[in-house]
Amino acid sequence: MTSRPYRLYLILSCIFITALLMAELTGGKLIELALSEKWTFIMTMGVIPFPVTFLITDIINEYYGKKGVRFVTLLGMGMIAMAYGILYIDMRIPAASISPVTDEMFNGAFGQSSRIIVGSLTAYLIGQLIDIYVFFWIRRKTKKKWLWLRATGSTVVSQLIDSFVVLFIAFYGPLSFMQILNIGMTNYIYKFFIAIGLTPLIYLGHFLIGRYLGSEAGAMTQTAETA
Repeated sequence: MTSRPYRLYLILSCIFITALLMAELTGGKLIELALSEKWTFIMTMGVIPFPVTFLITDIINEYYGKKGVRFVTLLGMGMIAMAYGILYIDMRIPAASISPVTDEMFNGAFGQSSRIIVGSLTAYLIGQLIDIYVFFWIRRKTKKKWLWLRATGSTVVSQLIDSFVVLFIAFYGPLSFMQILNIGMTNYIYKFFIAIGLTPLIYLGHFLIGRYLGSEAGAMTQTAETA
């Protein structure tokens, strides 16, 4: 029987990678958020599952330390690359004549350009590494107090970089500098408020994990910074 910390890490990793893959696979679709007739924001569809990755990253940071987050980060990169590799093969296999999903429909949904793939992977890796560094920097400066500050602060800083890196690599040229800047700022504002809104869920997650792990929870948070 595996230990509870191991099972928890496995569950968190599965949730993280699922949300990450969905964000990557749906990120090529741009959506509009109309607040009024004058205020319409354009965002990528990936902003919907991405908040889950923020939440899980903060929890893994807190209990499993830098090594735990780095491992799931690299694993996530590998799974994204694998998913795109499978899609690359799938798009080159002709659909059957009776297929309800035609080649045009399938390729239109999943045929993201190599620039989008490179942009996504680059932004993801940079954002995660910055998140890890900022999280533990705030943790040390606050002497492990103010969980909300290190969780929200690390997300706010890392996503400022992530939101623009992916767009400039993936869309610069087809979209103008100002269009990318506007979309990136919209995505970042959305992520900023989502990061703040997730604060109660972070505390709820810590409460539930504390109940699940019992006395092991405290020991894990103490050793997380050196792990």
